Formats: sequence, structure tokens, C-alpha cells
Amino acid sequence: MKWKFAVPAFLAVAIVAACGDDQTVSEGIAEKEAQSEQQEQKTPTVTQGQTDDIKGLVANYSSNKTTAEKASITSQQLIVMDADANETVYALPEDEFFISIAPYINETHPCKDHSLTGCQGELVGKEIDVLIENENGEVLVDETMTTMQNGFIDLWLPRDEAYVIELSHDGKKVSGDLTTFEEDGTCVTTLQLI
Repeated sequence: MKWKFAVPAFLAVAIVAACGDDQTVSEGIAEKEAQSEQQEQKTPTVTQGQTDDIKGLVANYSSNKTTAEKASITSQQLIVMDADANETVYALPEDEFFISIAPYINETHPCKDHSLTGCQGELVGKEIDVLIENENGEVLVDETMTTMQNGFIDLWLPRDEAYVIELSHDGKKVSGDLTTFEEDGTCVTTLQLI
């Protein structure tokens, strides 16, 4: 007789428990949908930036006078990202190419497109003699430049050309090739002073 009452009671408990699980699953699905909607609302945006002085803007990010979560520069664009991963993209001049050079003695890092807010070179605040000639032997740069806090020297060179660069510092020298074509990187970290 006890079994007659025990089996229905057990089934009733199982049904109530299953319903509770369904409710928990439904609540979990609703919570995930709400989170997904929040993420969709926070989807980063990309906007086209406008400035009358792109070189000044790049220089300000490079020297930390203007700050951003991240700022990087390709052969065609300055890309600035805020804390919410929203991007503002600025077009670079059609006739000039930005290049940032970090000469080094002991330490360097691999790099293609320069991070104005992240790349760090070894030689900070050092005077570097810079000589740059084009393929015809015309001198474009012949001056002593001081590396910034990030250890880099920033230059704007004519696009779509090949150059020979020579750097010297404290009795050490290095020479190499630079090119300013669309597929080229903007970060040069391979020039070791010896």
C-alpha cells in the first residue's frame, strides 16, 4: 500500500523539478539574449576623422601630447581607438609617407605598422645623425635628430620611392634601405647601430 502512494509522490516531485529546470533554462536563455543585445549596442563604430593638420595630429600622438587608448599608423591611415574600441580613421597625405625609425644597439622588437601609443624603442632621448638619399643620390635628410620618449624618430618622405638611410650615434653606424610604397610598413626596428 505504501508503494501506491510513493510512486505518484515521486512522479509529482520529478515533474515539479523538471519544470523548475525548464524555468532555469528559460531564465538563462533570456539572460544570454539580454547580454547579446547589450553587446550589439556596444559594437564598436568606425568613423572617418577630419583634420586640417594630419602631421600635427600624428606628432601629438607620437609625443604623448594627445592621448588615446590606441593609435597606430599604416601606409594609408592613422587609426585612433578609444576605450570602447570605437575607431576614428584619418586619411594620410597622398604624396607623403609616414615612417618611424627606432635605431637600436642591444634590444628591438618586430614591427610592421607603427603603434604611436605602444611601440617602445631602446634609445630614448639620444641624438642620431640621419642621412637619407633617394635612388638618384639626392639628399632628403641630413641632420641630427633626437629620438622621442618612445625611442623613435618620425619622418615624412615622398611616397613610392626607394631610399638609402645612414644613421650614426656615439661612434656607431648603420645603413639600410627604406621604401615608401603602399604595401610597406611604417615601423622600422631593424637598424642596429654597430
